[in-house]
Amino acid sequence: MLDKTSIEDAYALIRPYIRKTPIMEVSAEDILGDRNDNNQICLKLEQLQYAGSFKPRGAFYSLLSQSELPSSVAAASGGNHGAAVAYTAQKLSIPCKIFVPKSAPKPKIDRIKDFGADIMVDGDNFAQALLNCEQHIAQTGAFSIHAYNDITTITGQATVALEWLSQIQDLDTVIIAVGGGGLIAGMSSYIKMVSDIRVVSVETSNSASLYHAIINGKPIKVTPSGIAADSLGASMAGDKCFTLANKNVDEFICVEDEDVLKAQFQLWKDYRIIAEPGGAAAFAAISSGIYEAAPNEKIGILVCGGNAKLDNFI
Repeated sequence: MLDKTSIEDAYALIRPYIRKTPIMEVSAEDILGDRNDNNQICLKLEQLQYAGSFKPRGAFYSLLSQSELPSSVAAASGGNHGAAVAYTAQKLSIPCKIFVPKSAPKPKIDRIKDFGADIMVDGDNFAQALLNCEQHIAQTGAFSIHAYNDITTITGQATVALEWLSQIQDLDTVIIAVGGGGLIAGMSSYIKMVSDIRVVSVETSNSASLYHAIINGKPIKVTPSGIAADSLGASMAGDKCFTLANKNVDEFICVEDEDVLKAQFQLWKDYRIIAEPGGAAAFAAISSGIYEAAPNEKIGILVCGGNAKLDNFI
């Protein structure tokens, strides 16, 4: 069950293992320019979470909610999920194997290795990495942690919203980047359980699995590409994620790669925040003007990942 109590219980369970990431109030005028109409903007800096993204929340809950810890774990990932599972397994002293496609960025592969996981880099895309992972699980009985389309993963990711709303009380809107949909499924569910805050989904136009699922009334396959495909590039939105997002998300929008690159640069230039492209996508929605702020609107933006190539910022 995904309900308020289950999310609160999940947060209590994982709280000793995660960081309570800060929020940062920023100048709406600096971001919106002459579009500012008495707006307020705050950032939730989840890129400061262990392993560089929000994903340890779901990974820790997936493991800690079991009646006993598994003897080994495995996951397929474009990078951030693999790093989160590797970090989580290391902290809980569980052997871990991560399967990533050859397209995964080197900083994310290095991150997974840093956490001591056995890593297999093979396949041209996430689907092939997932197939390799499933074969390994079938052969070894390793415990599987899905990146997004699992209720325990979704529940763990929902704790971002619980934590955020405990830090700031009067948001009108939150803007969240989307890959396979686990984060926004969990966050939007909790937000709607406790408030009337609007929830806005953001994807890049060439990696927009949830956007196309909403348009078609069901998850459909897409071919992810572009600068954020390693973190937002699910080939199909999860069915559980789709159901929850379709119920609880108010607006679904897409940004272009060039908007994300500009947002990445602005986050670094103005705030010294290092965000990977997927982590900057929600900020890109407002900095580009694709999301139009209403007068007096107070907006929260989730910066969800920071595993970027550092030479982009130096």
